[in-house]
Amino acid sequence: MMLKSLDHKLKQYLVVTGNYWAFTLTDGALRMLVVLYFHQLGYSSLSIALLFVFYEFFGVITNLVGGWLGARIGLNRTMQMGLGLQVIALLMLTVEPQALTIAWVMSAQALSGIAKDLNKMSAKSSVKHLLPEQAVDKLYRWIALLTGSKNTLKGVGFFLGAVLLSTFGFTLSMWIMACGLVIIALISLMYLKQDLGRSSFKPKFSDIFSKSRSINLLSLARLFLFAARDIWFVVALPVFLSEQLGWHSSTVGAFIAGWIILYGLVQSIAPKITTTTSTTSSGHINSAFQWGGRLTLVTLVLAVVMHQQAGNLLHSEIILVIGLMVFGFCFAINSSLHSFLIVSLAKSDGVSLDVGFYYMANAMGRLIGTLLSGYLYQQYGLVSCLWGSALMLFVATLTVKFIPNTSAKAIKS
Repeated sequence: MMLKSLDHKLKQYLVVTGNYWAFTLTDGALRMLVVLYFHQLGYSSLSIALLFVFYEFFGVITNLVGGWLGARIGLNRTMQMGLGLQVIALLMLTVEPQALTIAWVMSAQALSGIAKDLNKMSAKSSVKHLLPEQAVDKLYRWIALLTGSKNTLKGVGFFLGAVLLSTFGFTLSMWIMACGLVIIALISLMYLKQDLGRSSFKPKFSDIFSKSRSINLLSLARLFLFAARDIWFVVALPVFLSEQLGWHSSTVGAFIAGWIILYGLVQSIAPKITTTTSTTSSGHINSAFQWGGRLTLVTLVLAVVMHQQAGNLLHSEIILVIGLMVFGFCFAINSSLHSFLIVSLAKSDGVSLDVGFYYMANAMGRLIGTLLSGYLYQQYGLVSCLWGSALMLFVATLTVKFIPNTSAKAIKS
């Protein structure tokens, strides 16, 4: 009843956001459950990283095809498809423990990767249709809130995964999350507009590849930005905290969850931190370049200091925790700016095509980062992952510098 009394576009935004939130909780919980459970079973860091290869690989394909599909059949349908596939992925992991082979888990993760990127592409693209073309400031705020709240809840999901594992065990946790998503799918099916995001033309399959220089450069920067995060955060960090520093699995889950929650909160308030007098995307491009430089410097300093303190676990622990906080703050600002820029620069008609291409690059970055995280940590340790992260951030920041400034005027909302 409360939804019926709200403004139509605000109601649609709330439904999209609620759907995205629910999915994100299970996505974060599932990742932490898989990492911790299979680490307990004795899997190496590289083997755990391989479990997520299909998750990231199929995310690349999904964003390309999903953007095209969303433009043809509507974003509400692609969002529902994402929820359905996540339920199937969770149920696949309810088999007997001896049946949880690497191949089976990789297959379940493949479905989860498809589901996650269908859901994310649909949610981000939907916001473009709920605001006037000129409302640049409000678009930035809405995107920042959607992205930041999602990552905050992903952090809660990490914590939830650790709690579920210690309380209910792996199998029952899968059933609990699957049932929750079925309920959310039914609610969003009742309230979400049926033609949301459907383009006025029927895009060809070849349209999945962006022809815009701005979109291509921003996508390349996004690839390196997220590869730089995941090269040390996905596998290397939780395994280092557990193996080298002796943290309990629940402590690792709680710490990473707290980090992501704070990271999401910073993303949500990024528009207040990066206030610019520009009424076009050019001011935000300059902000993205400046914040990219700060993030690169922070990571470089962290790598140097961790290298110097390699033999002192107590100092390494303190430095790593402080460094993670500063890294998370700067990364959150960068991520929020990039997320706004893609929606701002994307074409209004068929927006999911540009957004899908962009998040394809995002998924490719995560895939590269995940693989390197497992390999570099196993071969050379955490510091090598940090050096790789600093190098990738330098490339991402430099790429942003070459994005053409837009000259179209926009009116502040």
